[in-house]
Amino acid sequence: MSKRIVVIAGPTASGKTELSLALAERLNGEIVSADSMQIYRGMDIGTAKPTIGERRGIPHHMLDVAEPGDDWSVSRYEQQASNCVDDILRRGRLPILCGGTGLYINAVISGAGFQASGADSGVRAALEKQWDAQGADAMCARLRAVDPESAARLHPNDRRRIIRALEVYELTGETISEHNRRTRERPPRYDAVMLGLKTDPRDVLYQRIDRRVGKMVEQGLIEEVRSLWQRGVLKGTAAQAIGYKELIDYFESRKTLDEALRAIQQKSRNYAKRQLTWFQADDRIHWIVYNTVEAADQVTEKATIFLQQAGLK
Repeated sequence: MSKRIVVIAGPTASGKTELSLALAERLNGEIVSADSMQIYRGMDIGTAKPTIGERRGIPHHMLDVAEPGDDWSVSRYEQQASNCVDDILRRGRLPILCGGTGLYINAVISGAGFQASGADSGVRAALEKQWDAQGADAMCARLRAVDPESAARLHPNDRRRIIRALEVYELTGETISEHNRRTRERPPRYDAVMLGLKTDPRDVLYQRIDRRVGKMVEQGLIEEVRSLWQRGVLKGTAAQAIGYKELIDYFESRKTLDEALRAIQQKSRNYAKRQLTWFQADDRIHWIVYNTVEAADQVTEKATIFLQQAGLK
C-alpha cells in the first residue's frame, strides 16, 4: 500500500479549504481535517468548518468527532486521524491532510505523537488549577526553566500548549522540544507532499481575516456561541477558541459586542502570524504565494502543477 499523502497547510483564512476541495476532485481524494477546533460538534461557524453543501460530496474526516467539553490530546488526534488516512489509502484514494494546526500535521506524518497523557492521572487538572491560581506569567516562567526553546516559541497566552508542554515534562522527564528533535530523526509514517498557502503582502491575509469575521457574524456566529454557552457545554480547550472566548466575555458583560468582535479579528491576525512562523520553519513545505487578484482556480492550477511534478496526477 502506498503511503503517499498530500498536506495543505497555512494560516487561517488563507484558502486551504477551497484548495483541498479542488484537489480532491481532481485527484480522487478525501480530506482529513487537521484543525484542533473543527473536531468539536456544534462549533461550526466560528471554526470555519465547511458545511455539508460546501463539501461538494467529498468525504471529510476528523470533523465533529468530539463534544466541546471533551479533553483532546495530540496523541488522541494522531491515532484517529492516522486510522482515517490508512483507510483512505487502503481504498485506493488519496488522503489530503488539510489544516492549520501544525502539531496535528506533524504528529500524523511522523507517527510519533505524545503517548503520555496526564488527563487520567490528574497532572493536567493540577496544572490547570495552578494556572488559575498563579497566572500566565508564573507558568511561562516555569516552562522557561525546563524548556526554554518551547517557552520562546509559544505565545505567553497559549494556555493549552504551555500546560501541555509542562504536562509532558512532568510525566516523561522529556521536553516537547526534545521529543520533536528525536522524532524528526526517524523515518516518517507517510510520504507527505506538502503545500503551503500564504499571501503577499501579508496585509492581504489580514484583510481576508477581518472580512471572514464579518461574514461569520452574518452567518450566525453570535447565536451559535450563545447557544453553546447557555447549554454550558463550552469548557476547557473549546472555551478558549478564538471567536468563542471573546463572545463569552460579551455575554458575561466583560466586553461590549464591538470590543468582542474587534478582539476576534485581532486575535485571529495574531494567530495567523504564529501559524506562519511555525510553518515557515518547515523546509518540506512548497509555498504557493498569491494575492487577491489571483482567483482560486489559478491557485489550484499552481498546486496541481507542483503535485504533477512530484508524481501525483
